[in-house]
Amino acid sequence: MSTPVTTVPGRAPTGRSLAILRAVAAGRAQLTLSREPDLLVDGIACCDQFAAHMLVQDGLITSTGPHGPAKLAPATLTRAGTALLASAHPAA
Repeated sequence: MSTPVTTVPGRAPTGRSLAILRAVAAGRAQLTLSREPDLLVDGIACCDQFAAHMLVQDGLITSTGPHGPAKLAPATLTRAGTALLASAHPAA
């Protein structure tokens, strides 16, 4: 029996959050550089901004660049995000 992968204690990743992490890992995502960053995948707003916000808050994805509204920067996985994605089951 395997132990479920968690992002933070008591919270297991969903299929959607893993898909977002895969898009970030593939270099297909950008974050707005605001206080509550929004995620764009392939230039289109992510359909689940709540999940995107949680991934940023959990320290799984981040971006670089100066903060300010309407600015975009590439989204990148953190070490924790990379580890979570590596330990998760591959996409079906």
